Amino acid sequence: IKMRLLTFRRAPLCKMYVLMWLGLFSWIMISTVVGVRKFSQTDLRRLRERVRRMFEHAYEGYLRHGVPYDELRPLSCDGIDTWGSYSLTLIDALDTLAVMGNYTEFGRVVTLLSEQSFDADINVSVFETNIRIVGGLLSAHLLSHQASVESLEPGWPCSGPMLRMAEDVAKRLLPAFDTSTGMPYGTVNLRHGVPYGETSVTCTAGIGTFVLEFGTLSRLTGNPIYENVATKALKALYEHRSPLGLYGNHIDVQTGRWIAQDAGIGAGVDSYYEYLVKGSILLEKPALMATFLEGKAAVDRYLKRDDWYVWVSMTKGQLTLPVFQSLEAYWPGLLSLFGSTTEALRILYSYQTVWRQYGFLPEFYNIPTGEAGTNRENYPLRPELIESVMYLYRATNDPFLLELGESILESIEHSAKTACGYATIRNVHNHQQDDRMESFFLAETTKYLYLLFDTNNFIHNDGRTSNIVKTDELHGECVLGSGGYIFNTEAHPIDPMALRCCEAKHTNIFSNNVQRRGQIFRSRRITRAEESRKMRVSTDLSMDEAISTMDTIDGFSHNQRREIPSQAAEDDDRAAEGSVFESKDEPIAQTAGPTVIVTVGKETLAGSSQASNGSEGGEPLTGTAAELSEENNQFSEQSVTDAEGEKVEPQRLATPLLYPKPGDGVVPGIVNSDPSNNEPVATFLQFVQGIFQKPQLEYGWSTIDEERIHSMKNIKRTGSTNKINSSTLPLLLPNNSVNHLLTCRAQHYTERLTLLGEFF
Repeated sequence: IKMRLLTFRRAPLCKMYVLMWLGLFSWIMISTVVGVRKFSQTDLRRLRERVRRMFEHAYEGYLRHGVPYDELRPLSCDGIDTWGSYSLTLIDALDTLAVMGNYTEFGRVVTLLSEQSFDADINVSVFETNIRIVGGLLSAHLLSHQASVESLEPGWPCSGPMLRMAEDVAKRLLPAFDTSTGMPYGTVNLRHGVPYGETSVTCTAGIGTFVLEFGTLSRLTGNPIYENVATKALKALYEHRSPLGLYGNHIDVQTGRWIAQDAGIGAGVDSYYEYLVKGSILLEKPALMATFLEGKAAVDRYLKRDDWYVWVSMTKGQLTLPVFQSLEAYWPGLLSLFGSTTEALRILYSYQTVWRQYGFLPEFYNIPTGEAGTNRENYPLRPELIESVMYLYRATNDPFLLELGESILESIEHSAKTACGYATIRNVHNHQQDDRMESFFLAETTKYLYLLFDTNNFIHNDGRTSNIVKTDELHGECVLGSGGYIFNTEAHPIDPMALRCCEAKHTNIFSNNVQRRGQIFRSRRITRAEESRKMRVSTDLSMDEAISTMDTIDGFSHNQRREIPSQAAEDDDRAAEGSVFESKDEPIAQTAGPTVIVTVGKETLAGSSQASNGSEGGEPLTGTAAELSEENNQFSEQSVTDAEGEKVEPQRLATPLLYPKPGDGVVPGIVNSDPSNNEPVATFLQFVQGIFQKPQLEYGWSTIDEERIHSMKNIKRTGSTNKINSSTLPLLLPNNSVNHLLTCRAQHYTERLTLLGEFF
């Protein structure tokens, strides 16, 4: 030991210094690799303020140069209409103000928007209008209490100006769902419905991205039609999946034939998978999660290549496009929502390598060559990558994700900032700017960045805190905020507890008098008239004359006698066991046969000529129509809702509606998924008629004949011209109306398929 000690003392002192520096260098390298950098609260506060200043710079630029147009052009410093000419960015960015705590400006904009009307002769994207406008208005409505908006009225959150605006827009989108399959058209006119000559080809995401907004609207208002049509569209899409369990990119909503059969998780498909997961959580529907898990199994089997996802043929599973799209970056965040965190982190790591390669995510990235796709090198300030980073940081608290978020923030500030906003990156190679700032930059990108660095934001509530809100004198109080928030695909947060609150109010679950599904939306006069008719037809008239007296109220006959047991009474007893939103919780994956398009039997929403359960077969209620013929046929402006919040009957039809006969094998009010057996559903036409105050059966039609309807409406409106905006121009041109398809947050599928030659 003594000899060794002497040898050590003779060792040159420089060697010790070398060993010390090597150890320090190794520690620094290991710290960098494993991401052990710590972010203090001061660091997070500094990053939050940078994001806030970024948002304020873009928002003020839009207010100064862009309003009332849809978007700001950040290089020209002026505005442009893109998706609908309804101040899109202002509505889309509204809830971001609340998330960042700017409640003063939030309240000012809410007051400003409350006077806006959507009754305009313009063609809009059904998909984009739903996620941006309906979603934005619903979120603003639900955050109004958080912001202490003065315009709150008794009954909130089940009523309010923003909620009524959201429902008004949703009603104008409903005609798009009037198809043989239940899957919606891609474009609708806000005043006249589906435009004449509109293509019936829609992308998958444009069909399956309604259940969050429409489900929320139904739960808040008590009107189930929105959730019904959204769920029917999901079921129809599921029924048209391939034998491999994959979904194509574009489908004909009238025939159910797939037009673009390449399957992936990116553009044209993305939010369909997203809404299956989020819809199952928000609406408490396990069937949606079961459908997603079935689809994910097919995705993992046929699309996954290591930690990348490619595009394949939906019928054969063969590779078609070996590309990564920037829109696919939402996938890791979606996986984290149901606990697949490890898998999500591996995929996110692959995606962030592309970001570090270019400083941005190109729209297309060629996986085999490791380069941005030709003519697809742009980055329109998309939020999907930072969305996944935010979700995964909430799940793991890994500081590496904070570093990645800081890198994204610095890239945008360095290369996208202009004098009046932030510009799209035209080319990720040289960071050349383009003169556009889409509304999702303020609605999503800045919001997700801010929430990443604001770990104590009320949006992140895990149930430890809540707010008790007094709704009205009748229904008492609601506990809000304790269930967290669910984002729609445009990053508009929705409070699930508000939905539970309004469900209790509309279904009256604390009372034994639970009304039949759809019955609470009928006019009381219609209900009394039908009950009166059933009592008359179920009782001998001669006996009625002896034991009953008749009284007339408002032109309607009512029997003043004791109730006689009938089939209707038995139906009421059975209905008392359910609630408005109570239905058999059957997974979509197990659904077969006919599906309800709106309502069944007597449970109509906007008319009384539908056959009741007490009548035989499916015959029309001609007797009731005759009784009502003395009523004034003029359609009232209060035809949608009356003072008591119940639905009022639309104008009585001069010609009776024809229903399928019992021998046809079709149940009244039900449409088979088979397009060849597509019978009309009169209740849907009646509802649309009630919305637009324009009877669509005034020509004497008794069946749905789409071409004749469009032709006659076009002839009737001779001399009028459609307002053209930049987003709908290709769809309105006569020579291009059939060939051009709806853009689903990316390129047309016909343009995208030209990329096939770039990779082989």
